[in-house]
Amino acid sequence: MFDALSSALSALADTLSPAFGASATAAAVIAFTLCVRLALHPLARATARGQKAREKLAPQLAELQRKHKKNPQKLQKATVELYKEAGASPLAGCGPMLLQIPVFMIMYRLFSGHDHDLLGHTLLGAPLGDNWSDALSDGGLFGAHGLVYLGLFAAVAVAAAWSYRHGRMLAAVAAEKRAANKNAPELPPGMAGMSKWMPLLSFGTILSAAVVPLAAALYLATSTAWSAAERTFLHRTIVAAG
Repeated sequence: MFDALSSALSALADTLSPAFGASATAAAVIAFTLCVRLALHPLARATARGQKAREKLAPQLAELQRKHKKNPQKLQKATVELYKEAGASPLAGCGPMLLQIPVFMIMYRLFSGHDHDLLGHTLLGAPLGDNWSDALSDGGLFGAHGLVYLGLFAAVAVAAAWSYRHGRMLAAVAAEKRAANKNAPELPPGMAGMSKWMPLLSFGTILSAAVVPLAAALYLATSTAWSAAERTFLHRTIVAAG
């Protein structure tokens, strides 16, 4: 599998070489990441539709919570039956996230191994197989390689800030709806606090990008930017649509 991916990236890099020169392999990594996220996009759309369906079930869920307030087992059973009848699932959002884990592990293994020729390629002179500490050792923070990482961190920070802003906006809208609707179902214990810090997780990508090889950092940065754009697009076209 790793040899096949390495060959595919090398072939893509050869195709992009006339446009990107010595950074063609880095461009191939970005293009490959976009293809992976594009392949997962139908699952993201299904997740957004599931979120919309769960919003429509809010009144029924609130009624079930009132009816079975003193019987958690009946509440759980009735909730499962309600989701089943509506063709929705409370765990619909886990699919795309879980499927990305093995994809990233494969990509990371490919980029961190020492038996692949693509690691000898560079991005603006910075080796794809090196990490930030290597760049700091070779020229310092503002050296030629260090500046490549600073640019990468800045790109991740912009995407993370956009995701954070969008997440806080959605949380505020949800809170307003719950405050205005007395029949809104109660949040599970701890969910309110979790919703406050979840948007901050996007910034953790910066820390990850600092310790993994540059090629893997490119994967993370590209995937983070895609996620930010995808969430905004899906919210406008599906979740917020009448």
